[in-house]
Amino acid sequence: MAEACRNVSNNVIRRLPRYLRKLDELQASGLKRVSSADLGSMLGLTPSQIRQDLNSFGGFGQQGYGYNIADLRTELAEILGMNHNYKAILVGVGNMGLALVHNFSFKDYGFTLECGFDINPEIVGKTINHIPIYADVDMAEYLSKNDINVAVLCVPRRIADVKVQELRTYGVKAIWNYTNVDIDNRENDLIIENMNFPDSLLALEYYITERYRKGHGEESST
Repeated sequence: MAEACRNVSNNVIRRLPRYLRKLDELQASGLKRVSSADLGSMLGLTPSQIRQDLNSFGGFGQQGYGYNIADLRTELAEILGMNHNYKAILVGVGNMGLALVHNFSFKDYGFTLECGFDINPEIVGKTINHIPIYADVDMAEYLSKNDINVAVLCVPRRIADVKVQELRTYGVKAIWNYTNVDIDNRENDLIIENMNFPDSLLALEYYITERYRKGHGEESST
């Protein structure tokens, strides 16, 4: 059983989903166990890094035997909180919100997407992929009557702060932020995961440029 640990670095936490996905792949292929060396080779990590990450949560595996894939997958799911069935709402059902409703399985990751909210009269009152869409003006009343853990925020940038304050007021504790603007969290009362597409694209652009420079024998300026 995994041990609770409050001092795990963000880098370790970010690697856990990679381990989980790889274990799912290995389990689907019929494998029963895997060594830290093999797992590290598949993920581009050293065996010691694998062991160090997993030891942050308690002992897993046996020397000379490796990890039981099914057992380790179960432990990682528990560590990540996938067994708690957190409740989520979608705030903003525009292009990005619709893409998530149609293409992302929240249940696979331990969340139930209860409903969505929007101002568009063409979709308010409809059910999209089994998700009911309510009027934005009804969100406060809904939140006051339902215990919601997470809001998936897909509203335009100009109203992001207003919606965050509303969600904060009615007790939502975590936001999956797709607005491409950093949320002001000076009160430190929200758990925020920012999905910033421009940042990701610019990082990709940097790596492309660095490879181009190296390929042409150029030195990066400082």
